[in-house]
Amino acid sequence: MRKDELEIQLKDEHQLIQDGKLRDDSPLDFSTDFEKLCTACRNGDLKGCQEAIATGVNINARDVFDYTPLILASLCGHFEVVQLLLESGALCERDTFQGERCLYNALNGRIKNLLLQYDYSKSTDPLQPLASHITALLTLETPKTSDITLTASSHSWNLHKFILSARSPYFSKKLEGAPETALWKLASSIPPEAFQIALRYLYLGDIPSDLGLNESSVITEEEVFKGIEKVVKQLEIESLWDILAGSNRRIVRQRYQDEVTRGRDQIQKWYETNVLRHKVTVDTRKAHEVKWTRDNGIFADVLLRADEESDEELQSGEETPVARNTLGPLNGIPIGPLAKSRSPSRSRTPKNSILFPVHRAMLLRSEYFQTMFNSSFQEAQITEYLQIVNIGCSPAVLEIVLNFLYTEQADIPIELALDVLFAADMLFIEKLKTKAATIISTVGYGSGSSTIAARTYVDVDKEAEPDVEPINIYDVIRAGWLLKVQRLEEFGARYLAMRLEEYIDEEDFEELIKESAARIESRQETDTIELLDDIRYELSERFRLRFEDAGLEEIMDENGEISNMIPETRDQLDAPNYQIRTLDGEIAGDESAADAVNYQVLLGKIDALLERLKLDA
Repeated sequence: MRKDELEIQLKDEHQLIQDGKLRDDSPLDFSTDFEKLCTACRNGDLKGCQEAIATGVNINARDVFDYTPLILASLCGHFEVVQLLLESGALCERDTFQGERCLYNALNGRIKNLLLQYDYSKSTDPLQPLASHITALLTLETPKTSDITLTASSHSWNLHKFILSARSPYFSKKLEGAPETALWKLASSIPPEAFQIALRYLYLGDIPSDLGLNESSVITEEEVFKGIEKVVKQLEIESLWDILAGSNRRIVRQRYQDEVTRGRDQIQKWYETNVLRHKVTVDTRKAHEVKWTRDNGIFADVLLRADEESDEELQSGEETPVARNTLGPLNGIPIGPLAKSRSPSRSRTPKNSILFPVHRAMLLRSEYFQTMFNSSFQEAQITEYLQIVNIGCSPAVLEIVLNFLYTEQADIPIELALDVLFAADMLFIEKLKTKAATIISTVGYGSGSSTIAARTYVDVDKEAEPDVEPINIYDVIRAGWLLKVQRLEEFGARYLAMRLEEYIDEEDFEELIKESAARIESRQETDTIELLDDIRYELSERFRLRFEDAGLEEIMDENGEISNMIPETRDQLDAPNYQIRTLDGEIAGDESAADAVNYQVLLGKIDALLERLKLDA
């Protein structure tokens, strides 16, 4: 779009916003939380960005200088932060002022190409997958998840009580008094087309501009509108008119998005009030004896069981639980303890079990449950009492999974992120799996002592305070290999490279390198080791950034070596006024001298490790 066209469009948008007809997608925000997000985007603080987004701040707002977080991250060249913002719903829509501005300000082609990959449907409507699933339930035939039938004239709709109750005050009151109701007759004087529009609205579907009418329709548009007016009053869903009254395409889209958000909030409130409030804690030995009738007040049709667990180290010789193979076909549904797909770092002993009364209609967002409920397994059968399905994860992890399935939201504490990753992989919930991997990959990339600069040298006068790791990096890398999550493999190599001096002498690190070498089938002696290659690259980047800041990059050769600088820096080590110690115990003249020595020391340690392991890589 040309500059003059953008300016005209911007002027028209401002006028619609002033008239109250259009919502500003990028309003000014002077809050402290938004300021923290902007600061994190400028600095490339991935962890800070994740924490700010988790507070619910509007990531598309503008700061006092008219910059959005996405523009700031793009302008400053922080690729991972840009990726996180886009995955979290940041706007980058072409042919809009802010979208074109973001593309224009991208620091490099890699970031620009990433921005172009995120079209409107991917970047601006994070609730669309949830809305699409709920809308699809209107026409879903198998597996059967409906529990009430509405009829009008010769039309009938198989629906879900929990959705009707969450979205319509009228149905909420009626079903609360008669939860066993399975058939509901609607007024025959109202056209079925009006009911169809109302039901699409209740099920978060978009409203067709033609109201579903065509040339063969025997009813007029005016009659449908009159019918809708009656339905709106009866079901108490007045906001349906806001969507029908829109004429401008963007206004209609915004109102639909607002309604999807409102609908999600209603379902979330209903889920928290009914599902989570009615979860039951029982002794694990008696969990299978629980009887929950099908005609219940929260309309649940299945119970999910998760066993509480006590942390214990794996006993010697104990077999590690194996995760599913993501490459092979789904030959069967693993249920119960044998289905555990989780971090192999711990073994746990059940104490109590938590039973969650849930709805198959929402569980179908998981391919795992789709296959289960479409099968002939016992868990798919309709019985007098609700079937109990044992899920191989902790109650806290299962609750996070259910939060995501019902609301598209998942607040994942870092200490549970690895377990959520394995649970999402087992249940085939790719979006939740990506969320968990994103949370994990922000560890160690905040501000403070864990930054690259702070880890490049050791001040002899200051006793370093060891960082407390919220996760085990070895488990993370193995999870990346096992579940084929490229993001975690790259993160693990980068994390180790930034702290290589802390890990390279550990036996666990040596074992990890051997595992990486063994992952190459029919490996030859001269084959490279993928993990070590990645660590070497990230290590060179770690020190290159330091050298560029100090103006030393010109002395590095094409292989990233800085051996020519070593004699010069060694002459400075005896200077009595400097108290910066290198990794080999010497006193360096300054930070730059320490960097030069430390880089060579770490490369030497890698070579020594390979020689000790008899690996030529």
